[in-house]
Parts: sequence; structure tokens; C-alpha cells
Amino acid sequence: MPTAANLLAIMPFPDIDPIAFSIGPVAIHWYGLAYVAGILLGWAYARRIAANDSLWPGNVSPISRTQLDDFIVWAALGVVLGGRLGYIFFYDLPAVMRSPVRALEIWNGGMSFHGGLTGTTIAMILFARRNAIPIWSLFDIVAAVVPFGLFFGRIANFINGELWGRLTDVPWAVVFPTGGPFARHPSQLYEAGLEGIVLLLVLAALVYIVRALKSPGFITGVFVCGYALSRIFVEFFREPDAQLGYLLGTNWLTMGMVLSSPMILLGLWAMLRARRQAALQL
Repeated sequence: MPTAANLLAIMPFPDIDPIAFSIGPVAIHWYGLAYVAGILLGWAYARRIAANDSLWPGNVSPISRTQLDDFIVWAALGVVLGGRLGYIFFYDLPAVMRSPVRALEIWNGGMSFHGGLTGTTIAMILFARRNAIPIWSLFDIVAAVVPFGLFFGRIANFINGELWGRLTDVPWAVVFPTGGPFARHPSQLYEAGLEGIVLLLVLAALVYIVRALKSPGFITGVFVCGYALSRIFVEFFREPDAQLGYLLGTNWLTMGMVLSSPMILLGLWAMLRARRQAALQL
């Protein structure tokens, strides 16, 4: 158990201004730039995947670059609206019920990944039906690029000094300005590494080496399962939201764990379904 002396002796939080730059009276925050970077890099990578016919069933891409260009607007709306609504319903509903204007106060709380995932899924279903695109293939291409957004989003969380981890005395612990005088796990960086870098590399290997896109739904299943496992693991180091705390016991069950656990089963089901469908077509 770390002592108070140890906890007070670790490195201070790096002095990074949450505002990247200003244009007149308009302040541009790193958090907003993170969303832009994640969406644009994901879009560029998705266009590259879509343009490579050899990666897809029948060696024919199911989606054109023009369609991807149109979809980016749908995806952005799904992420932002779903992410904000998800945070309200999963983490902040009592406060919003007392003061509905709080729903618009994005500085009080923020975005929920699980809500953003739900919003983007709805956007994908509607877009695929409207444009006659195989839904599982659209799921796959989006799943392959989502880690870009997760990486930049978690880095922005770190810069903002939010969503920090539990108390610790590990050498890389950080004293966050909003987390009291004690050192904490930089859990945002753990998530950036696992949900962003590691998951992106695993999915890229499946896309380009294993050619998993030829089994529609498999990449989606790996992403969903991989994210859930990464999130549950990091939740053991991340401080739960103050308004919720631990849902069971004193130090382990969190809302992030509850929302992520069913995703493991969903991801496994998607992978098994993809393999069965691929076997039937042989």
C-alpha cells in the first residue's frame, strides 16, 4: 500500500495548456483537435483500405471513396451526439434531470465511448441501407480505424488533466492539478496505448496479413472484444467518476466495467458468426 510520503514525491503534472491556440476570441482546445485528428486520420486510413480490392470478398471493395467521403459527416454526428447523450444517461442523468441546461454544458463531464459507439452504429446502419452497402463490411472498415480516435481522445484527456487514475507510487505516477496533492496512475495513457496503438496494430495485421475483411464481421468482433478487454483492464487503475463511485464493493466494480462486459460476448459472437458465414461460402 503506497504511503502518503511516497504519493507526494512523484512527478508533477506537465504544464500543458488545454487551449492549443486562439484565433481572436475563439479558443481552440486540444480536446476538439483530438476529435478532428481522429476523424481525419481514420477517414484517410479507411479510404486506403476501401481502395484495395484484394482485401475484400470477391476482390471487390463494397464501398467507394466517394461514399466514404459522404459517410464521414454521418460518423461525426453519431460520435458527437451519441457520445454526449451516452455520458448524460450513463454517468450524469440525476444532475441533468435537476438542471436540464447541464446537458449542454460539455465542460461538466464530457463524452462516453459507449454512447459514441451506439450513435455511430446507428449512423452506419442508416447509411448502409441508404447506399446499399453490406452492413458488416461497413462495420469492419469503421472498426479498423476507430483506434485513431481513441488514441487522440485519451491523449487529450491527459492534457486536460481529467479521467485520471487511482492513487499509486509507481515511478511514472503523475500528480494531476485536479486530483489533489497525491500521485495517480496516468490511466489516460494506459488507455491510449491499449485502445489506440495496440488495438490499431492488431486490427491492421488482421486486415493486411490475415485478410480478415474477407470474413465480414470478424474485424468488428475483434475490435469490440479488444476494446472491452482493454477498458476493463484499465478500469482497475482508473478512478471512477465521482458522482458514481464504485458500484459494488470499495475498489473494483465501475460503470466502465459494467458497460464493457457485454461487449466481450458481442465481439465473440460477431467473430464466430463471421467464421460460420465464411465457411458456408466455401
